[in-house]
Amino acid sequence: MTSPSERNQKLSITPEKQGALEYIKISYPLRYGRYGEIRTPAHIFEFQPNGEIRTIAGRTGGWLTSAEWLKRTAGNDWQYFSAGGYAGALNYTGEYYVPCLPYQTNALFGTDAFERQEVVETFSAWHRLRRDLQQLDTTRLAEKQSAFVQRILEMNPQTLEHRGRRLHEIIGGPVTVLPPDCRHVEYDVIPVAISKGCLYNCRFCRVKSGRGFSVHPQQAVEAQLYELAQFYGANRINYNSIFLGQHDALHAGADPILFAARRAWDILEIGQSAMKDPRLFLFGSVDSMLAADPRLFAAVNELPFYTYINIGLESGDTATLSTLGKPLNAEKVTAAFDRMIEINQQYDRVEVTANFVIGADLPESHLPSILELTRSRLAHFYPKGAVYLSPLEHIGDKNRLLTRFNELKTRCRLPAYIYLIQRL
Repeated sequence: MTSPSERNQKLSITPEKQGALEYIKISYPLRYGRYGEIRTPAHIFEFQPNGEIRTIAGRTGGWLTSAEWLKRTAGNDWQYFSAGGYAGALNYTGEYYVPCLPYQTNALFGTDAFERQEVVETFSAWHRLRRDLQQLDTTRLAEKQSAFVQRILEMNPQTLEHRGRRLHEIIGGPVTVLPPDCRHVEYDVIPVAISKGCLYNCRFCRVKSGRGFSVHPQQAVEAQLYELAQFYGANRINYNSIFLGQHDALHAGADPILFAARRAWDILEIGQSAMKDPRLFLFGSVDSMLAADPRLFAAVNELPFYTYINIGLESGDTATLSTLGKPLNAEKVTAAFDRMIEINQQYDRVEVTANFVIGADLPESHLPSILELTRSRLAHFYPKGAVYLSPLEHIGDKNRLLTRFNELKTRCRLPAYIYLIQRL
């Protein structure tokens, strides 16, 4: 067992590093934005500009693989980014890495990483590093190194937990689910609540709020944005994307959406981010899609963001919709799907994606209804407008489910992926 002084001699402290400035699909680990780093013989610890721990990765054979890492969110959740076999991960999720949270349906691709001894030991190593930094003689360090260490020590576990609660207080509660398209920015989004509740509160949904739908007043949204600007502080340099929540922000309508997007750009200084290609994400429902004024999409297309809108279609089959407790019929779902295709063809900076469910105990007519929409109604393959299959709580046999997904993906004329729930 080495002493703290011996371990301190082996610390490599770099207070300022520059990572990649745009999110790209690549088959090896890549860090983004601006951060600080401490290397020990066994681990690499990366920190946000304000000293918050951001990622941890192993350096030795005791770690699972050099291609995987732990990442902490602003809401104080930890994710494990698993390579999961490059070809398999890319086929199923559209990414080379699968972010794993301790949800039952997210165990679709393997065991819970957080139960592995290597991961448990990594959290212990993080606490040991903090103790070692407390005993470090910072007078022997350069000024920037000393200030960096101090920022890290100020962000102790209690402070990090408090900051996670504070984020949720600002936006009115935890973000129980992010749109699947947030994968394009590694889920690095600032959440802005412009509404609460949803239209349906479907029986199958595990993330519903149980509230009816309502829109926040513009002055409340603006006040929220100023609080978010203060909360993220120096870390804003690493964020170029906004999630407008909660579950059906599209139903809020043109004025609330455009107001929130424009004020977020100004107040959060998105244009000053180190990251390129800003994105805007929101959810929508079938009814909000059908009721939306066409001028809304034209106006969103002119925003300084590339916008993704994920619509919860769930199924193209009326019997399945009834089983799910979703108060819709196949005709409405088909009309919303057709509008999705139309919008994707009409606007170059707006992309509508669709979410369907997959799992055991659904009517046999369910999957054929998805193919009726995503193959039979399309003349050729469209690269824009992904289809996501969201596993239900009861997925049954994993291998059978993944086989059926692959069969659908092969025949579908849109990009198709598994949707793994990510919170914030």
